[in-house]
Amino acid sequence: MISSGYRGRFAPSPTGPLHLGSLVAALASYVDAKYHQGTWIVRIEDVDAVRCRPEYTQQILATLESYQLISDEAVRLQYEHTASYEAYLTQLKQSQNVFPCNCTRKSLQAYSGLHPHVCQSTETQPHSWRLRTNHEEYHYQDLIQGAMSFADDLDGNHPVLKRKDGYFSYQLAVVVDDHLQGITHLIRGADLIDTTAQQLHLYHLFGWQVPQIGHIPLVVNQDAEKISKQNHAKPIPNGDLDTLIRALSYLKIDAQNATSITEALAVAIQNWKPQRLSQQTTTVIAPKDLHFL
Repeated sequence: MISSGYRGRFAPSPTGPLHLGSLVAALASYVDAKYHQGTWIVRIEDVDAVRCRPEYTQQILATLESYQLISDEAVRLQYEHTASYEAYLTQLKQSQNVFPCNCTRKSLQAYSGLHPHVCQSTETQPHSWRLRTNHEEYHYQDLIQGAMSFADDLDGNHPVLKRKDGYFSYQLAVVVDDHLQGITHLIRGADLIDTTAQQLHLYHLFGWQVPQIGHIPLVVNQDAEKISKQNHAKPIPNGDLDTLIRALSYLKIDAQNATSITEALAVAIQNWKPQRLSQQTTTVIAPKDLHFL
């Protein structure tokens, strides 16, 4: 199963050190790329300077390198490419697919933070730029979850593409970057399923080819909460074989007999079968791994 031209990526946000959940996601994208003899790229999603820190960028890259997860190309830093996002936002303005918004969080409380209508706002006041959505229904074949349909995801919400403080949103930046970097395959966590319809809509508006997408199950705690920085997940140690073996087990890969990181990765690439993860969006952390919480 060799796919020439395969280009995958792992794109963490530097809001903290890597934790077990993010290592699982990195491994899934890396192993899938190498199984298909493709290119694997690391991109740092640091477009939000309010939450992101350069020291975490260095820490994340060092941790990835310690597990031999090294980008095949130069690491792209989003904050260096805001001009690209502005240029594509201008295209959306010209095609009238975005609108300015003066609304505040308080004014949207009645809608649970969503923005269900095209407001009558002005550019003369502090404003964000929101994507004009419609009732378009999108379908795609998820590489792991199977056939997926998004019938109502674009109904009743117009997401922000550029905030009032001038920072671009994840939604616009990720689509632009994946297009510019020629990403053909996205293997990522199932928490991003909720963002997929908005991204498919942007691909449609720009007339770009949508990458093939696969969503792996999220590692969650016993309360079904995502293992994440927001939930204070502990950083993983650098270059620890036992941690790597445990992370691979959440991808249904048994590397227990590996005696080195190199060997464990080789076992993972040889035995990668994403269909084992099909139709599953979460997996509860094993009791032996509770110390990662």
